[in-house]
Amino acid sequence: MAIVTVSFEMGAGGPEIGSTLAGRLGYRYVDHELISEAAHRYGLVEDRLSHLSDAKPSLFERFDVETRRYITVIQTVLFEFAADDNVVLMGRGGQWLLRGIPHVLRARVTAPFELRVRRLAEKLSAQTGDQVTARGVTQMIRQDDVQRIGRMRYLYEVDLRDPALYDVVLNTGALATEAAVQVLAGLVGRPELQATAATRQLVADRTLASRVQVVLVTHPETRKLRIEVEAREGVLTLESTTALDTALGVAREVPGVREVRTRLVEIPPIPPFVA
Repeated sequence: MAIVTVSFEMGAGGPEIGSTLAGRLGYRYVDHELISEAAHRYGLVEDRLSHLSDAKPSLFERFDVETRRYITVIQTVLFEFAADDNVVLMGRGGQWLLRGIPHVLRARVTAPFELRVRRLAEKLSAQTGDQVTARGVTQMIRQDDVQRIGRMRYLYEVDLRDPALYDVVLNTGALATEAAVQVLAGLVGRPELQATAATRQLVADRTLASRVQVVLVTHPETRKLRIEVEAREGVLTLESTTALDTALGVAREVPGVREVRTRLVEIPPIPPFVA
């Protein structure tokens, strides 16, 4: 079967489409709450976890080792859900983290801004019993858009709105929820989106590499080092500009690791100033 990632704008109807699609396909629906619940196994605190799940880190947080650990754990949890197949993953950068994997369908749900404002105002009014003004909702949606775009740019240096990140972009200003679900369900059934042993191994490799990253950023002797991790069928390659003796021993203890190799990268010299 397949993995579906759904990126969505606030008020565009992404969660409704994602949950309906999961129910129809018999897939697991993985949203913010489920990812946060799974991340607690790694000792993450809820308040900070909620903040870093959606917002881009502040200037201080960008240099904070603990922030890097939180972000790495969130990514690892998403990989772990993806490794089980038959899932609908909502947000959290899944469209980028799972790029290049053939049995992943990456969808983006969007809608005209004014329609998003009207829908969210109606939804919040129904939930609270009070009349919610379009002005307040407009500010809320604009802030959410800025935060999501900034987070993707900070983490992955990509524009969340770039259509090249997705296999299909759905405009719910033109498509009802049912129509959008039918489009996605039809695509999931395509032969080119069926998982194979080879494509599942690609997800397993990224999952293992991410788990090792969590261990490295948690261990007191390696947490401050910048180490890139690649995995292929249990064989790790650690890449860094510093000695990796300690990291080797730490990585070998991670379940699923068969062998660890290192690649030392030299920092290019700073060119002389030319007046």
